[in-house]
Amino acid sequence: MVCCDYLTSIGLQKTGGRCSDIKHNIYKTMKPRFILGAAIVAAAFAFGSQRADACTRAVYTGPAPEVPGAQPLRIVGRSLDWKTPIPTNLYVYPRGMAKKGNTVAGSVEWTSKYGAVYAVSYDGGVTEGMNEKGLVINGLFCKGTVYVNSDTDNRPAMSMAVFVAWLLDMNATTPEVVEVLRKQNFTISGATFDGGTVSQLHWGITDAEGRTAILEFDNGNVVVYEGDYPVLTNDPAFPKMQAINEYWEKVGGSNMLPGTVKSPDRFVRADYFIKHTEKTNDARTGLAIVRSILQNASVPYLYTVETEPNVSSTQWRTFANIRDLQYYFDTVTAEGIYYIDLKKCNFEPGASVMKLDTSKETTLAGEANSHLKPVAPFTPMY
Repeated sequence: MVCCDYLTSIGLQKTGGRCSDIKHNIYKTMKPRFILGAAIVAAAFAFGSQRADACTRAVYTGPAPEVPGAQPLRIVGRSLDWKTPIPTNLYVYPRGMAKKGNTVAGSVEWTSKYGAVYAVSYDGGVTEGMNEKGLVINGLFCKGTVYVNSDTDNRPAMSMAVFVAWLLDMNATTPEVVEVLRKQNFTISGATFDGGTVSQLHWGITDAEGRTAILEFDNGNVVVYEGDYPVLTNDPAFPKMQAINEYWEKVGGSNMLPGTVKSPDRFVRADYFIKHTEKTNDARTGLAIVRSILQNASVPYLYTVETEPNVSSTQWRTFANIRDLQYYFDTVTAEGIYYIDLKKCNFEPGASVMKLDTSKETTLAGEANSHLKPVAPFTPMY
């Protein structure tokens, strides 16, 4: 019954045995790694009609280049949606900086191997970023995430404020990140923000070779899905989201796509369009394609629904051009979109930390390296 109720909520009729036919097709067409019991699939569908949370991430890849050894265009686009503006500034950090994961004794400590640009929210926590090797990590909300259990309590501490920075600082590829994560020699904690909100997240990981992975925490345990996973939104957890998306693949996006701002609907739209738009290696055209896909999966600014208190407007979008090492920032209330060219950043050990204050640069367009200013490192919200 839950499956039928979900289908009715998205506009399909419960006539002529349609629901049972659809459920049969869902189970029959599941990829082996995501074979789920009937109760789990039904729960996934029911969940899809309950909440509308924040953020969409989509990875665009151009065609194989004609020049041997050349890399295709790869752009990772993401939107951040929230009920109020989340002030987010851009920081450029050089290599060779000694850092720590928390202030408590025995915390994770490291010296950065790679320079990176971070998107730092509230000047206290790294939401996402790209390093000089083209590794991109995006953190998106996922309600129900539990980071710790009794087995992880006493492991070296790692704060959510610097978790993404740690992974970008120390790894060049997706497989390297996955290896670190699967060891899980850390325990995660994080400060609340915005009036007590807990940072319950999952992450999309993409490298210069186009290898992707999704990281989630299931009752304190690291779970990593490796494969061709270009899209990530929010709830439900990734296997259940895949089940929903596989149903829509059978319906056929050229006929109908779900149109609400709820997380599963945004996932389905982004996944369909990222796979069905023209493939190009022209950076300007590719950026336009990814921007349009993200706008299609965004929530209109100041859009509200009385019956959906969790609907959140899109506040900003980023576009990480991995091939050309350009990191774009697009605040929805600003006049233009601009980018940091990582090839022109000074990542040498001992170089200054640089910052672009997005609240002051509201009319920028194009390359913005000259607007970076030397600053002290931000203070993490441990």
